[in-house]
Amino acid sequence: MRPLRYILPALATLAAFGSAPSHADPYRWCAQYGGGDLGGGRNCGFVTLEQCRATVSGMGGTCELNQFYTGPEPQSRKPRKRQRG
Repeated sequence: MRPLRYILPALATLAAFGSAPSHADPYRWCAQYGGGDLGGGRNCGFVTLEQCRATVSGMGGTCELNQFYTGPEPQSRKPRKRQRG
């Protein structure tokens, strides 16, 4: 009976923390740094393309879409029809 006193609260704690919802990856853009013969690096921590471009400017590299991005798709702007009245 004694082991149940310790096992049941532990199982309840694991159940509470084990079923945490996953979070979307909000970083749409990655910076691929040029490293020449040494390889380079990759940083996928940019929400906007402008942030990525500002980071790679001056040090070399390119910006590309994050292949692991799971956030919402951007809303496309549709031109509004003019109403004649």
